[in-house]
Amino acid sequence: MQATLPTIPEMLAAAKGRPLLSFEFSPPKDDAGQDLLHATILELDQLNPDFVSVTYGASGSTRDRTLGATQFIKKRVGPQTIGHLTCASQSSDDLRDVVRGYAEVGVNHVLAIRGDMPGGPKAPWVRHPEGLDNATELVRLVKEVDPAFVVGVAAFPDGHPDKHDLALDARLMLAKQEAGAEFAITQLFFDPAAYVRLRSTLDAIGCTLPVIAGVMPVTSLGQIERLAEMSGAPLPEAMVARLQAVGDDPQAVRQVGVDLAVEFCQALLDEGVPGLHYFTFNRARATREIVARLADS
Repeated sequence: MQATLPTIPEMLAAAKGRPLLSFEFSPPKDDAGQDLLHATILELDQLNPDFVSVTYGASGSTRDRTLGATQFIKKRVGPQTIGHLTCASQSSDDLRDVVRGYAEVGVNHVLAIRGDMPGGPKAPWVRHPEGLDNATELVRLVKEVDPAFVVGVAAFPDGHPDKHDLALDARLMLAKQEAGAEFAITQLFFDPAAYVRLRSTLDAIGCTLPVIAGVMPVTSLGQIERLAEMSGAPLPEAMVARLQAVGDDPQAVRQVGVDLAVEFCQALLDEGVPGLHYFTFNRARATREIVARLADS
């Protein structure tokens, strides 16, 4: 039987200035993707992450594969595991079933986010007729199903793409905390100053949620537009210029992308970020390089 693991809030409290290390994985689309995911999980486990998370597709479209990936992690490797949960296009009963499904495979941490509609980030939000309207309601639902669950939420250093209203975002974060959330992980962002601004805004209204920074290197020019859409904000001009300066050499683009990610992470560490959460897209190489270089710095 696996020993009881400390919760993420317990790890944050005990870290004493050491930033937590964590990775995000995505459920596979097919058998080949499953083999790649399992290999990546096992490879990155060698870095001794404090926790890992598994995403959850729009409308619960990857529900079974998400649960399968979390079950693999619980059986094969050691870190605390977070299952994502979105309320897009699902009834409240569907969501309660997912929470119970996580509990059945030994997962008691959830990242509760509203999520995007099946049409993508720009599709208008439509509440399911028997569902929930936002992440605050989702936090409450998880806690109602099982008060022992530890619930994290998303944070938006560049502002939520729907409104781009940082003051509103801060008030919503406080509401999530009051509903039972205990930590936050940022969505994609690329300017360390945005993290500092977010933290100051939260501090000003008494929101004390620890905010772990989400990290992903840009390793190809083709990612620039897609990542800007995912993050809801354009990538910094200086960052894009450095990538485009070597745009005719894919290997050089990749190296510059890793360099930029190391600089980004180091700036966040200098600001006392409580953790770095790497969006791996089920690949290990770039993440391993960044972690190794930060350890040597």
